[in-house]
Amino acid sequence: MTNHQIQHRPWLLLGAFSLLLFLITAATYSSLGVMIPAMVPELGWSWQNAFLGFTVMGVATGASSWLPTLLIRRWGVRATLVAGAAVMAAGLALLAKVQSLPAYFLATALLGIGFQAAALIPGTHVLSAIFRQRALPFGIYFTCGALGGVAGPLLVLASQGAFDGQWRIYWALQAVVIGLLGLLCAAVVGGPKWLEEAGRAMDRLTAAEAKTAPAHPRVFRTDHDWSVRDAVRTPQFAILVAAYFSHLLAGVTAASLTQAHLTQLGVAGVVAAGALSAEGLMQVAARMAGGAVGDRIDPRWLLVLAQGLLVAGLLALAHATTLPLQILYAVGVGLGFGLTVLAVSLLLLNYFGRRNNVELFSLVCLVGAVSAAGPFIGGFMRDRLGSFTPTFQLFAALTAVVFVAVLLMRPPKPRDAAVQADAEPAANL
Repeated sequence: MTNHQIQHRPWLLLGAFSLLLFLITAATYSSLGVMIPAMVPELGWSWQNAFLGFTVMGVATGASSWLPTLLIRRWGVRATLVAGAAVMAAGLALLAKVQSLPAYFLATALLGIGFQAAALIPGTHVLSAIFRQRALPFGIYFTCGALGGVAGPLLVLASQGAFDGQWRIYWALQAVVIGLLGLLCAAVVGGPKWLEEAGRAMDRLTAAEAKTAPAHPRVFRTDHDWSVRDAVRTPQFAILVAAYFSHLLAGVTAASLTQAHLTQLGVAGVVAAGALSAEGLMQVAARMAGGAVGDRIDPRWLLVLAQGLLVAGLLALAHATTLPLQILYAVGVGLGFGLTVLAVSLLLLNYFGRRNNVELFSLVCLVGAVSAAGPFIGGFMRDRLGSFTPTFQLFAALTAVVFVAVLLMRPPKPRDAAVQADAEPAANL
């Protein structure tokens, strides 16, 4: 395969994966919360059981993070995308037909599994193999995901307006569209042999460029691939996992509790909803800006900034009765959430190499299952303390600890670089 052939597909792949992530994000977390008020009266469920679907989906998303890794290593990215899109489409189709709570929980679990298998893990794996400068494509990719979060409620409202509030049609349409787009992405990505050759060609180009013109003197990039065993034993990996956990804990909790918290503080419902929407827009801005500068400055500083912003945003949200505090919440949590996932993704590649990145990123994603407990903790503390404020203060304190750890973090130094480089044979892409 020639260099021209290898370079022909990257931007097409980026566009396909970005569109898929956009639609998957729009069809899951951001749509379900808006659609539940239409589903509950017809189905006769309690609000507690209806919102429990969020927790099921979050736990399924995090707990299934190893599944796409196993599929990629055994069958390749194409088969993983087909399987992920099929599971996602099945979950959406089941939502369109749902009548009982067990079926509802099964549907949300399928959405969580499909989200992981069709979105972040295969997407970041492919993009890391075909782009040398990764910050911009990663920024575009994650920005499209954030835009999906903004677009989801709008798509729900548009569907309800077009079909006289028939919510089942919305889920059925999403099932068809995501199923077809997943197949399109699988066709574009090519087979394991093509991706393996593309990755090896990029590795050769990376090595050649490193000898003549490093990407940027301030950006550390390892010159070999760490083994999974050695990488997970480093404090740097633990810090990156903690940062990913803190951003999910803050983001999921804020998204689920902000409306109830602010209205309890006396803020008008429309103002509370506006603050939540502003936070989503800040996520979009963060990922766009982070992608533009991520190859020019050390992503560690992006992560330091992100964790500091999360602390400020959570503390502001705890007492957000005034417009300045509501703005600080939206900017802090929105920018902090948006920058963290980009910075962690880049640092994993820069610190530990590309070869085993899919396994390492999957391990990081496992914490999503634990962070799904954030809304439950908030409700538990609200029932006993009478307010959501202590929850946001507690999570701000936890994030502050991560902020200090990231601030003090330095690139990992392997004991024997030569042994590290050959510690594991190259796996099939």
